[in-house]
Amino acid sequence: MTEDLEDFLQEEDDNKLYEHFSITVDKGQSLLRIDKFLMVRIENATRNKIQQAADNGNILVNNAPVKSNYKVKPGDFIQIMLETPPRENEVLAEDIPIKIIYEDDQVVVIDKEPGMVVHPGHGNYKGTLVNALKFHFDNLPSMSEQMERPGLVHRIDKDTSGLLVIAKTEVAMTSLAEQFAAHTTDRLYNALVWGVVSEKEGTITGHIGRHLKDRMQMAVFEDGSQGKHAVTHYKVLENFSYVTFVECKLETGRTHQIRAHFKHLGHPLFNDTRYGGDRILKGTTFNKYKQFVDNCFAACPRQALHARTLGFDHPTTGERMYFESPLPADILDILERWRNYSINSVHATEPEEKIDRNAKEME
Repeated sequence: MTEDLEDFLQEEDDNKLYEHFSITVDKGQSLLRIDKFLMVRIENATRNKIQQAADNGNILVNNAPVKSNYKVKPGDFIQIMLETPPRENEVLAEDIPIKIIYEDDQVVVIDKEPGMVVHPGHGNYKGTLVNALKFHFDNLPSMSEQMERPGLVHRIDKDTSGLLVIAKTEVAMTSLAEQFAAHTTDRLYNALVWGVVSEKEGTITGHIGRHLKDRMQMAVFEDGSQGKHAVTHYKVLENFSYVTFVECKLETGRTHQIRAHFKHLGHPLFNDTRYGGDRILKGTTFNKYKQFVDNCFAACPRQALHARTLGFDHPTTGERMYFESPLPADILDILERWRNYSINSVHATEPEEKIDRNAKEME
């Protein structure tokens, strides 16, 4: 195995946490330290192990890490997140439809629908792309001995739509993994982000690693003190006064890279719940505008991010192959809504500098 491939495997497995236990605290629960609370609810748990998990930031209450002396309250949602998958997890074949846009004896290219998890984890052990792949294909190779991921050499987030290539043979698995590790694949994404992106083209550079406070997020560390090197190139395609439609070219492929980079830039992706894109710009909540945005949220109930193109060298022929996925209906819908709103609304005449400043004030 080459060093590049080892780095790629480490990149794929790094920074993921798996839900081993979750509970919503009863309404009648009195205040109680969380280590004591969990001791009586988790089989074979010791107070020392629970405290260690808390020290490592792996006990979350309402999606935020807590210390072992945190006192649980009625209604709290508690999760224990660890770096290894639950032992009882078994990936089963499921008859789930998938959209195949290309297939030969080495590779399959799939256009993933939004809402489908790529591989099991974080409490999603059924209904994933991996479950579907096990049903539709026999004996797909896997890069991980610890976790069954047949055919996977890369992934996209649950609520991101678009293209994935699947390896059907060991030869294809090795070739594609090395191409992703060496950054020789071509990947273009489209995204709708909050605010006016002032530069028509640009590059976002900043290490990406696990957020120090919110373990469900990734964060950007400009000084390189945490995380791994990450580079996103972008180009503005269309400006709608309050939001901007952009094209992103990935130089690296870190977890949540586009989402974290644009949040860091002050322009979170539209309706990205995890990174604050599901909230309206501060100071722009007049009723008609608020209703319009709420309608857009309903029309596209996920982050507006689409993996549009994918290019790679065929594992055996060496031929350069390119694939493109058209924008899905929900993103096309909100683009047309914003396009019409920015043309027709009198509020769209606000200075771009003010709108851009408002975007950067988003929490």
